[in-house]
Amino acid sequence: MEFAEFIKTPMVDRVNLRKPFCKPVEGTLCITGHHLILSSRQTNREELWLLHSSVDSVEKRLSGSGGVVMIRCKDFTRLALDIPTAEECLNVAQSIEQLSHIDDITLAYPFFYRPTFDILEDGWHAFHQESEKNRYKSLLKEDWRISTANKEYRLCQSYPQSVFVPKAVTDEMLVKVAQFRQNGRFPVLSYYHRESKAVLMRCSQPLTGASGKRCKDDEKLVNAVLGIGVRGYIIDTRSQTLAKLEMKTGGGYEPEAHYSQWKRINQSIERRPVFHESLIKLIEACSDTSATQDKWLSKLESSGWLSHVKDILTCACLVAQCVDKDAACVLVHGSEGMDTTLQVTSLAQVIMDPDCRTFTGFEALIEREWLQAGHPFTDRCAKSAHAITKQRQESPVFLLFLDCVWQIWQQFPCSFEFTEDFLILLFEHAYSSQFGTFLCNSDLERRCLKLESRTVSLWSYLNRPEVLGRYINPMYDPNPMVIWPSVAPQSLLLWNGLFLRSHINQCKQEEAWTEVAKIRQYDKELRSKVTKLRRHLVCLEKEATAAGVILPATLDGDVNGCVKN
Repeated sequence: MEFAEFIKTPMVDRVNLRKPFCKPVEGTLCITGHHLILSSRQTNREELWLLHSSVDSVEKRLSGSGGVVMIRCKDFTRLALDIPTAEECLNVAQSIEQLSHIDDITLAYPFFYRPTFDILEDGWHAFHQESEKNRYKSLLKEDWRISTANKEYRLCQSYPQSVFVPKAVTDEMLVKVAQFRQNGRFPVLSYYHRESKAVLMRCSQPLTGASGKRCKDDEKLVNAVLGIGVRGYIIDTRSQTLAKLEMKTGGGYEPEAHYSQWKRINQSIERRPVFHESLIKLIEACSDTSATQDKWLSKLESSGWLSHVKDILTCACLVAQCVDKDAACVLVHGSEGMDTTLQVTSLAQVIMDPDCRTFTGFEALIEREWLQAGHPFTDRCAKSAHAITKQRQESPVFLLFLDCVWQIWQQFPCSFEFTEDFLILLFEHAYSSQFGTFLCNSDLERRCLKLESRTVSLWSYLNRPEVLGRYINPMYDPNPMVIWPSVAPQSLLLWNGLFLRSHINQCKQEEAWTEVAKIRQYDKELRSKVTKLRRHLVCLEKEATAAGVILPATLDGDVNGCVKN
């Protein structure tokens, strides 16, 4: 298939580009296989460089002899193209529509992109198994091991080929356990708490069915992480009613009679189809600029978005409390174990582990808890909030996770190494990117398409000093403590910087953060000078003592005054 088949009109002159908070720009519009490009004649520079894959919906309006093409993107930005003739308007709209709906993933831009920067570190290997080995070195010496029972993805196609499992569990047992769990997603290690020695595991629901089917090997695996007389918690992200309902279709939950050392808690979170409908309502509410305050608040509440954020954060806090405060082992699952389960396990780690609040730590978290854990990014991020035809599998699961992280970030702004722009950047690349990191639904699919050799990793781009420097939080002060976010309704806010980016100008906030960064840098430089001055003063005192000279007592006071001021 050739891209030219979809391009009705490759170039149009005298096109007017209109974007929120920007002056209109007239130029030449070019349509390529992957991009929509508009170049201004006046300045001879690109004013628009838009990937077709980032387009969520296209709307055309004809008026007089010309027309307007309205484009709404997956990242909630929007733009309008005033086109001089009606025929060109129809052709442009049709071309963009078709080019943004190509299903063949091998025709996606990451397979054609060639970086213009030097790759200092290959992001495809930045968070491989060896780094995880070092992370859990003490754990591997005790009761856990790395199993390769899933080699060639024999047991579970959505898991990586090697996983952490208890030493007491053999690979033969894992075969039977995988058959007992939905889609083969047997219990594996998610996080090890060094202080409490408790572990956090994740999996999918057991296939007990209406007959109450058992799997003794599954029971042995789950119980293997507990000591004698020690109890753990199974956190089910479904309501008790839904969990019982799924027994009729072959699913189910762990009965306490067979998992006697575990207490099961249902911490209900809505399912992914509800998330998608909620996002559509939220963006509709944000787009209604004529709404009164009461109408806006009513629409925001009826969207249910912040309720989902509250439910996910509440569940994550419960998991963190069990692991950190009670020193209890926790097993988390919902139905498939690749959506709400991953939201909860990854957020619990953000709450408990200060390393997950740094650049590399957060990237590693996304790698192991989302990419390697089999979250189906291609299916979930196929469309966003504006698409007219919705896919059955799409849902803003990862976006909800990032929103929850942002809620914690805005409550503890000094505890994160990165800014909210870093979270927005990750959201944008999950839905449309020149990099291959978020392509495909699993590690198996990425290996089959040989993404490591055919595409560039997002981490290769981000982990360069000149790029990370743009997203450094000037208020960052490393916090080794567990941070407990408030889930009270008054504490949860709408993420204006993302959802209202096309309706509220963010320039003033950006200017404020720039000033904060300057002040922090000045403070850093001043403290460095004071430190050098103190060292010099110590040297002077030593020399003076050796020479029998007494220095004025005011010198050290002057230095201390300098620090306070």
